Amino acid sequence: MTERSGKNRYWGKLTPPKSKAEFFDAITMPAPAGEGTVATIRLYGPIDSWGGWWGISASDVSDVLDALPESVTQIILRINSPGGEVFEAMSILNMLRAHKAAVLGVVDGLAASAGSVIAVGCDETVMSPGTTMMIHSPSSIAWGNAAEMRKTADILDGIEESIIEIYRDKAGESAWGELLSAETWFTAQKAVESGLADRVAVVKDAGETATAGADDEDPADPLEGDDVEDMYQSARAHLGLRPIGASASPKPPSSPEPGEPNRKENVVDHDAFKAGIRERLGMTDANASEEQITAALDETLTEQADTPAAPTASIPAGTQLIEDNVLTQMRADAAAGREAREQQISDRRDGIIADAMKTGRISAASAPNFRAMLDADETAAAKVIDSLAPNAVHVEEVGHSDTLTSADDSLYGSIFPTAKEA
Repeated sequence: MTERSGKNRYWGKLTPPKSKAEFFDAITMPAPAGEGTVATIRLYGPIDSWGGWWGISASDVSDVLDALPESVTQIILRINSPGGEVFEAMSILNMLRAHKAAVLGVVDGLAASAGSVIAVGCDETVMSPGTTMMIHSPSSIAWGNAAEMRKTADILDGIEESIIEIYRDKAGESAWGELLSAETWFTAQKAVESGLADRVAVVKDAGETATAGADDEDPADPLEGDDVEDMYQSARAHLGLRPIGASASPKPPSSPEPGEPNRKENVVDHDAFKAGIRERLGMTDANASEEQITAALDETLTEQADTPAAPTASIPAGTQLIEDNVLTQMRADAAAGREAREQQISDRRDGIIADAMKTGRISAASAPNFRAMLDADETAAAKVIDSLAPNAVHVEEVGHSDTLTSADDSLYGSIFPTAKEA
Protein backbone atom coordinates (compact mmCIF):
# COMPACT_ATOMS: atom_id res chain seq x y z
CA MET A 1 0.00 0.00 0.00
CA THR A 2 1.61 3.22 -1.12
CA GLU A 3 -1.04 5.88 -0.46
CA ARG A 4 0.26 8.66 1.83
CA SER A 5 -2.58 10.41 3.57
CA GLY A 6 -3.94 11.13 7.00
CA LYS A 7 -4.00 14.11 9.28
CA ASN A 8 -0.79 13.27 11.09
CA ARG A 9 1.45 12.05 8.26
CA TYR A 10 3.51 14.71 6.57
CA TRP A 11 6.09 12.90 4.48
CA GLY A 12 5.39 12.42 0.79
CA LYS A 13 3.42 14.89 -1.30
CA LEU A 14 1.51 16.80 1.40
CA THR A 15 2.31 20.39 2.29
CA PRO A 16 4.51 20.55 5.42
CA PRO A 17 2.70 21.68 8.57
CA LYS A 18 3.54 24.93 10.28
CA SER A 19 3.33 23.50 13.79
CA LYS A 20 4.69 20.37 15.38
CA ALA A 21 1.31 19.95 17.09
CA GLU A 22 -0.23 19.07 13.75
CA PHE A 23 1.51 15.70 13.62
CA PHE A 24 3.23 15.04 16.95
CA ASP A 25 1.45 15.73 20.21
CA ALA A 26 0.54 14.45 23.62
CA ILE A 27 -2.74 14.73 25.52
CA THR A 28 -3.56 13.96 29.11
CA MET A 29 -6.69 13.01 31.05
CA PRO A 30 -7.52 11.42 34.43
CA ALA A 31 -7.04 7.66 34.60
CA PRO A 32 -10.24 5.57 34.70
CA ALA A 33 -9.65 4.72 38.35
CA GLY A 34 -9.29 8.37 39.20
CA GLU A 35 -5.71 8.02 40.38
CA GLY A 36 -2.94 9.59 38.34
CA THR A 37 -3.21 10.58 34.70
CA VAL A 38 -2.95 8.81 31.35
CA ALA A 39 -1.04 10.62 28.58
CA THR A 40 -1.29 9.78 24.87
CA ILE A 41 1.70 10.54 22.63
CA ARG A 42 1.40 10.12 18.89
CA LEU A 43 4.55 9.10 17.03
CA TYR A 44 3.30 9.44 13.47
CA GLY A 45 6.11 9.90 10.95
CA PRO A 46 9.75 9.08 10.18
CA ILE A 47 12.30 9.02 12.97
CA ASP A 48 14.87 11.61 12.03
CA SER A 49 17.47 13.64 13.91
CA TRP A 50 16.55 16.72 11.85
CA GLY A 51 13.23 16.96 13.64
CA GLY A 52 10.73 19.54 12.51
CA TRP A 53 8.54 18.40 9.67
CA TRP A 54 11.33 16.13 8.39
CA GLY A 55 10.47 13.64 11.12
CA ILE A 56 10.37 13.00 14.83
CA SER A 57 13.63 13.45 16.70
CA ALA A 58 14.68 12.42 20.18
CA SER A 59 14.66 16.13 21.04
CA ASP A 60 11.01 16.37 19.98
CA VAL A 61 10.07 13.46 22.22
CA SER A 62 12.05 14.83 25.15
CA ASP A 63 10.19 18.17 24.88
CA VAL A 64 6.84 16.37 25.05
CA LEU A 65 7.90 14.17 27.96
CA ASP A 66 9.25 17.14 29.89
CA ALA A 67 5.93 18.93 29.45
CA LEU A 68 3.83 16.07 30.88
CA PRO A 69 2.24 16.67 34.28
CA GLU A 70 3.85 15.04 37.30
CA SER A 71 0.63 13.09 37.82
CA VAL A 72 1.08 10.97 34.68
CA THR A 73 1.41 7.28 35.51
CA GLN A 74 0.75 5.76 32.08
CA ILE A 75 1.80 6.75 28.58
CA ILE A 76 -0.04 5.43 25.53
CA LEU A 77 2.48 5.70 22.68
CA ARG A 78 0.63 5.46 19.36
CA ILE A 79 2.95 4.50 16.49
CA ASN A 80 2.67 4.83 12.73
CA SER A 81 6.23 5.13 11.45
CA PRO A 82 8.36 3.80 8.58
CA GLY A 83 11.39 3.97 10.86
CA GLY A 84 14.50 6.03 10.30
CA GLU A 85 17.69 6.67 12.22
CA VAL A 86 18.46 3.84 14.61
CA PHE A 87 20.34 5.98 17.14
CA GLU A 88 17.41 8.40 17.41
CA ALA A 89 15.05 5.45 17.91
CA MET A 90 17.25 3.99 20.66
CA SER A 91 17.36 7.38 22.37
CA ILE A 92 13.57 7.75 22.19
CA LEU A 93 13.05 4.25 23.56
CA ASN A 94 15.44 4.80 26.45
CA MET A 95 13.80 8.13 27.35
CA LEU A 96 10.43 6.37 27.48
CA ARG A 97 11.87 3.57 29.60
CA ALA A 98 13.46 6.09 31.95
CA HIS A 99 10.15 7.88 32.52
CA LYS A 100 8.33 6.93 35.71
CA ALA A 101 5.11 6.15 33.80
CA ALA A 102 4.41 2.74 32.30
CA VAL A 103 4.48 2.84 28.49
CA LEU A 104 1.91 1.06 26.33
CA GLY A 105 3.03 0.92 22.69
CA VAL A 106 0.12 0.80 20.25
CA VAL A 107 0.82 0.20 16.56
CA ASP A 108 -1.84 2.14 14.68
CA GLY A 109 -0.58 1.50 11.15
CA LEU A 110 3.05 0.56 10.55
CA ALA A 111 5.91 -0.03 12.95
CA ALA A 112 8.83 -0.64 10.61
CA SER A 113 12.57 -0.67 10.98
CA ALA A 114 13.58 1.68 13.81
CA GLY A 115 9.87 2.17 14.55
CA SER A 116 9.61 -1.52 15.43
CA VAL A 117 12.46 -1.13 17.91
CA ILE A 118 10.48 1.51 19.83
CA ALA A 119 7.24 -0.49 19.65
CA VAL A 120 8.81 -3.74 20.85
CA GLY A 121 10.74 -1.98 23.63
CA CYS A 122 7.63 -0.63 25.36
CA ASP A 123 6.35 -2.23 28.57
CA GLU A 124 3.46 -3.67 26.56
CA THR A 125 3.00 -3.79 22.79
CA VAL A 126 -0.44 -3.87 21.17
CA MET A 127 -1.07 -4.32 17.46
CA SER A 128 -4.23 -2.62 16.28
CA PRO A 129 -6.25 -4.79 13.84
CA GLY A 130 -4.88 -4.74 10.30
CA THR A 131 -1.51 -3.26 11.26
CA THR A 132 1.98 -4.34 10.23
CA MET A 133 5.42 -4.62 11.77
CA MET A 134 8.66 -4.94 9.78
CA ILE A 135 12.17 -5.77 10.97
CA HIS A 136 15.41 -5.74 8.98
CA SER A 137 19.15 -5.34 9.30
CA PRO A 138 20.50 -1.80 9.72
CA SER A 139 22.03 -0.11 6.72
CA SER A 140 24.22 2.88 6.06
CA ILE A 141 26.01 4.86 3.37
CA ALA A 142 29.81 4.87 3.41
CA TRP A 143 32.64 6.15 1.28
CA GLY A 144 36.38 5.86 1.62
CA ASN A 145 38.99 3.16 1.32
CA ALA A 146 38.53 -0.53 2.05
CA ALA A 147 39.56 -0.18 5.70
CA GLU A 148 36.97 2.54 6.29
CA MET A 149 34.24 0.48 4.66
CA ARG A 150 35.15 -2.59 6.72
CA LYS A 151 34.96 -0.41 9.81
CA THR A 152 31.45 0.70 8.83
CA ALA A 153 30.47 -2.94 8.30
CA ASP A 154 31.73 -3.78 11.80
CA ILE A 155 29.69 -0.90 13.21
CA LEU A 156 26.59 -2.20 11.44
CA ASP A 157 27.18 -5.68 12.88
CA GLY A 158 27.36 -4.20 16.38
CA ILE A 159 24.19 -2.17 15.88
CA GLU A 160 22.35 -5.23 14.60
CA GLU A 161 23.31 -7.11 17.75
CA SER A 162 21.94 -4.23 19.85
CA ILE A 163 18.66 -4.39 17.91
CA ILE A 164 18.48 -8.15 18.39
CA GLU A 165 18.83 -7.63 22.16
CA ILE A 166 15.65 -5.51 22.11
CA TYR A 167 13.75 -8.19 20.18
CA ARG A 168 15.22 -11.01 22.29
CA ASP A 169 14.25 -9.32 25.56
CA LYS A 170 10.67 -9.13 24.32
CA ALA A 171 10.24 -12.38 22.39
CA GLY A 172 13.04 -14.66 23.54
CA GLU A 173 15.44 -16.60 21.37
CA SER A 174 14.78 -16.93 17.64
CA ALA A 175 16.66 -16.84 14.33
CA TRP A 176 16.80 -13.08 14.59
CA GLY A 177 19.80 -12.71 12.32
CA GLU A 178 18.04 -14.54 9.51
CA LEU A 179 14.78 -12.66 10.04
CA LEU A 180 16.56 -9.32 9.95
CA SER A 181 18.61 -10.23 6.89
CA ALA A 182 15.47 -11.36 5.03
CA GLU A 183 13.55 -8.14 5.95
CA THR A 184 10.57 -9.83 7.59
CA TRP A 185 7.07 -8.37 7.54
CA PHE A 186 4.57 -9.41 10.24
CA THR A 187 0.82 -9.03 10.24
CA ALA A 188 -0.73 -8.06 13.56
CA GLN A 189 -1.39 -11.69 14.46
CA LYS A 190 2.03 -12.88 13.27
CA ALA A 191 3.71 -10.23 15.39
CA VAL A 192 1.90 -11.61 18.43
CA GLU A 193 2.80 -15.19 17.50
CA SER A 194 6.47 -14.24 17.13
CA GLY A 195 6.44 -12.64 20.57
CA LEU A 196 7.20 -9.13 19.31
CA ALA A 197 3.73 -7.97 20.37
CA ASP A 198 1.51 -8.96 23.28
CA ARG A 199 -1.97 -8.79 21.78
CA VAL A 200 -4.20 -7.50 19.00
CA ALA A 201 -6.72 -4.95 20.26
CA VAL A 202 -8.21 -1.49 19.80
CA VAL A 203 -6.86 0.91 22.41
CA LYS A 204 -8.86 4.10 23.01
CA ASP A 205 -7.21 7.50 23.09
CA ALA A 206 -6.75 9.23 26.40
CA GLY A 207 -9.17 12.01 25.51
CA GLU A 208 -9.64 15.14 23.45
CA THR A 209 -6.64 16.43 21.55
CA ALA A 210 -4.51 18.96 23.37
CA THR A 211 -0.87 19.56 22.69
CA ALA A 212 1.51 19.38 25.61
CA GLY A 213 3.25 22.73 26.06
CA ALA A 214 0.96 24.49 23.57
CA ASP A 215 -0.17 27.06 26.19
CA ASP A 216 3.42 28.13 26.66
CA GLU A 217 3.82 29.20 23.04
CA ASP A 218 3.91 32.89 22.19
CA PRO A 219 0.51 34.06 20.83
CA ALA A 220 2.41 35.51 17.90
CA ASP A 221 3.36 32.10 16.61
CA PRO A 222 7.05 32.19 15.63
CA LEU A 223 6.23 29.63 12.97
CA GLU A 224 3.89 32.00 11.14
CA GLY A 225 4.58 34.19 8.11
CA ASP A 226 8.09 34.96 6.95
CA ASP A 227 9.70 32.99 9.79
CA VAL A 228 8.02 29.84 8.52
CA GLU A 229 9.44 30.31 5.04
CA ASP A 230 12.88 31.08 6.51
CA MET A 231 12.74 27.86 8.50
CA TYR A 232 11.81 25.82 5.44
CA GLN A 233 14.46 27.51 3.29
CA SER A 234 17.07 26.80 5.96
CA ALA A 235 15.99 23.17 6.05
CA ARG A 236 16.27 22.97 2.27
CA ALA A 237 19.72 24.48 2.39
CA HIS A 238 20.86 21.97 5.01
CA LEU A 239 19.38 18.98 3.28
CA GLY A 240 20.52 19.81 -0.25
CA LEU A 241 23.63 21.80 0.66
CA ARG A 242 22.38 24.59 -1.58
CA PRO A 243 22.34 28.34 -0.86
CA ILE A 244 19.25 29.53 0.97
CA GLY A 245 16.69 30.47 -1.62
CA ALA A 246 17.66 27.71 -4.06
CA SER A 247 14.98 26.98 -6.59
CA ALA A 248 14.88 23.23 -6.00
CA SER A 249 11.99 22.20 -3.76
CA PRO A 250 12.63 20.02 -0.69
CA LYS A 251 12.13 16.30 -0.95
CA PRO A 252 10.77 14.96 2.35
CA PRO A 253 11.63 11.39 3.37
CA SER A 254 9.81 8.66 1.50
CA SER A 255 7.78 5.83 2.94
CA PRO A 256 9.29 2.30 3.07
CA GLU A 257 5.99 0.63 2.30
CA PRO A 258 5.95 -2.05 -0.47
CA GLY A 259 6.56 -0.63 -3.93
CA GLU A 260 8.44 2.40 -2.68
CA PRO A 261 12.14 2.98 -1.86
CA ASN A 262 12.82 1.91 1.71
CA ARG A 263 14.17 4.63 3.99
CA LYS A 264 16.18 2.50 6.38
CA GLU A 265 18.45 3.44 9.23
CA ASN A 266 21.37 5.74 8.51
CA VAL A 267 23.91 4.73 11.08
CA VAL A 268 26.74 7.20 10.63
CA ASP A 269 25.38 9.12 7.67
CA HIS A 270 24.85 12.58 9.21
CA ASP A 271 28.17 13.00 11.02
CA ALA A 272 30.13 11.16 8.32
CA PHE A 273 28.48 13.24 5.62
CA LYS A 274 29.38 16.47 7.40
CA ALA A 275 32.94 15.23 7.92
CA GLY A 276 33.26 14.33 4.25
CA ILE A 277 32.03 17.77 3.17
CA ARG A 278 34.42 19.50 5.59
CA GLU A 279 37.33 17.46 4.25
CA ARG A 280 36.53 18.33 0.63
CA LEU A 281 36.19 22.00 1.49
CA GLY A 282 39.48 22.00 3.38
CA MET A 283 37.84 22.98 6.67
CA THR A 284 39.95 22.05 9.70
CA ASP A 285 37.40 22.90 12.37
CA ALA A 286 35.79 19.60 13.35
CA ASN A 287 33.11 21.50 15.30
CA ALA A 288 32.01 23.64 12.35
CA SER A 289 28.25 24.13 12.32
CA GLU A 290 26.03 23.17 9.44
CA GLU A 291 25.56 26.86 8.61
CA GLN A 292 29.34 27.34 8.43
CA ILE A 293 29.73 24.29 6.19
CA THR A 294 26.93 25.51 3.93
CA ALA A 295 28.47 28.99 3.73
CA ALA A 296 31.88 27.52 2.85
CA LEU A 297 30.31 25.37 0.14
CA ASP A 298 28.47 28.37 -1.29
CA GLU A 299 31.73 30.34 -1.37
CA THR A 300 33.53 27.50 -3.15
CA LEU A 301 30.79 27.15 -5.75
CA THR A 302 30.82 30.92 -6.33
CA GLU A 303 34.59 30.90 -6.83
CA GLN A 304 34.30 28.07 -9.32
CA ALA A 305 31.61 29.95 -11.23
CA ASP A 306 33.79 33.09 -11.36
CA THR A 307 36.92 31.24 -12.48
CA PRO A 308 37.52 31.95 -16.20
CA ALA A 309 37.73 29.03 -18.52
CA ALA A 310 41.18 27.80 -19.41
CA PRO A 311 42.48 29.60 -22.53
CA THR A 312 42.54 27.68 -25.77
CA ALA A 313 46.04 26.57 -26.79
CA SER A 314 47.48 29.09 -29.30
CA ILE A 315 49.74 28.39 -32.30
CA PRO A 316 53.24 29.87 -31.92
CA ALA A 317 54.17 32.68 -34.33
CA GLY A 318 55.68 31.41 -37.57
CA THR A 319 53.91 28.05 -37.32
CA GLN A 320 51.38 26.93 -39.91
CA LEU A 321 48.89 24.08 -39.74
CA ILE A 322 48.43 21.98 -42.85
CA GLU A 323 46.29 19.00 -43.70
CA ASP A 324 47.76 15.49 -43.87
CA ASN A 325 47.22 15.11 -47.62
CA VAL A 326 48.95 18.43 -48.30
CA LEU A 327 51.89 17.40 -46.12
CA THR A 328 52.16 14.08 -47.99
CA GLN A 329 52.27 15.85 -51.35
CA MET A 330 54.88 18.31 -50.12
CA ARG A 331 57.09 15.45 -48.99
CA ALA A 332 56.75 13.75 -52.38
CA ASP A 333 57.63 16.96 -54.18
CA ALA A 334 60.66 17.49 -51.98
CA ALA A 335 61.89 13.97 -52.73
CA ALA A 336 61.51 14.58 -56.47
CA GLY A 337 63.35 17.88 -56.16
CA ARG A 338 66.22 16.24 -54.33
CA GLU A 339 66.43 13.58 -57.03
CA ALA A 340 66.52 16.22 -59.80
CA ARG A 341 69.17 18.20 -57.96
CA GLU A 342 71.32 15.14 -57.50
CA GLN A 343 71.02 14.42 -61.23
CA GLN A 344 72.12 17.97 -62.05
CA ILE A 345 75.21 17.61 -59.84
CA SER A 346 76.04 14.28 -61.42
CA ASP A 347 75.67 15.72 -64.95
CA ARG A 348 77.92 18.67 -64.08
CA ARG A 349 80.68 16.45 -62.75
CA ASP A 350 80.42 14.16 -65.76
CA GLY A 351 80.84 17.29 -67.90
CA ILE A 352 84.02 18.28 -66.04
CA ILE A 353 85.52 14.85 -66.71
CA ALA A 354 84.47 14.90 -70.38
CA ASP A 355 85.99 18.37 -70.87
CA ALA A 356 89.26 17.31 -69.17
CA MET A 357 89.53 14.30 -71.45
CA LYS A 358 88.73 16.41 -74.51
CA THR A 359 91.41 18.96 -73.67
CA GLY A 360 93.99 16.25 -73.04
CA ARG A 361 94.36 16.88 -69.33
CA ILE A 362 93.36 13.35 -68.25
CA SER A 363 93.18 10.00 -69.98
CA ALA A 364 90.21 7.70 -70.26
CA ALA A 365 91.94 5.27 -67.89
CA SER A 366 92.24 7.85 -65.14
CA ALA A 367 88.79 9.36 -65.69
CA PRO A 368 87.01 7.12 -63.06
CA ASN A 369 89.51 8.15 -60.37
CA PHE A 370 89.03 11.84 -61.09
CA ARG A 371 85.24 11.29 -61.12
CA ALA A 372 85.44 9.79 -57.63
CA MET A 373 87.55 12.78 -56.52
CA LEU A 374 84.79 15.10 -57.74
CA ASP A 375 82.17 13.16 -55.74
CA ALA A 376 84.33 13.43 -52.64
CA ASP A 377 85.24 17.14 -52.96
CA GLU A 378 84.18 18.81 -56.18
CA THR A 379 85.92 22.12 -55.54
CA ALA A 380 89.34 20.59 -54.75
CA ALA A 381 89.16 18.02 -57.55
CA ALA A 382 88.17 20.68 -60.13
CA LYS A 383 91.21 22.76 -59.15
CA VAL A 384 93.50 19.74 -59.63
CA ILE A 385 92.05 19.01 -63.07
CA ASP A 386 92.38 22.65 -64.15
CA SER A 387 96.02 22.68 -63.05
CA LEU A 388 96.90 19.85 -65.45
CA ALA A 389 98.50 20.90 -68.76
CA PRO A 390 96.17 20.55 -71.74
CA ASN A 391 97.09 18.27 -74.66
CA ALA A 392 99.38 16.23 -72.42
CA VAL A 393 97.42 13.12 -73.31
CA HIS A 394 96.58 11.85 -76.84
CA VAL A 395 92.89 11.99 -77.31
CA GLU A 396 92.66 10.47 -80.89
CA GLU A 397 94.18 7.20 -82.28
CA VAL A 398 96.80 7.55 -85.09
CA GLY A 399 95.52 6.42 -88.55
CA HIS A 400 91.89 7.15 -87.73
CA SER A 401 91.90 10.93 -87.93
CA ASP A 402 90.26 12.71 -90.84
CA THR A 403 92.21 15.88 -90.24
CA LEU A 404 95.79 14.92 -89.33
CA THR A 405 98.21 13.31 -92.00
CA SER A 406 101.82 12.36 -91.45
CA ALA A 407 104.65 13.22 -93.96
CA ASP A 408 105.01 9.57 -95.01
CA ASP A 409 101.33 9.35 -95.70
CA SER A 410 101.52 12.49 -97.86
CA LEU A 411 104.46 11.10 -99.93
CA TYR A 412 102.68 7.77 -100.30
CA GLY A 413 99.58 9.52 -101.41
CA SER A 414 101.38 11.53 -104.10
CA ILE A 415 102.89 8.40 -105.60
CA PHE A 416 99.86 6.16 -105.32
CA PRO A 417 96.84 8.28 -105.50
CA THR A 418 93.65 6.74 -104.26
CA ALA A 419 90.84 5.93 -106.57
CA LYS A 420 88.96 8.95 -105.34
CA GLU A 421 91.87 11.27 -106.13
CA ALA A 422 92.44 9.68 -109.61
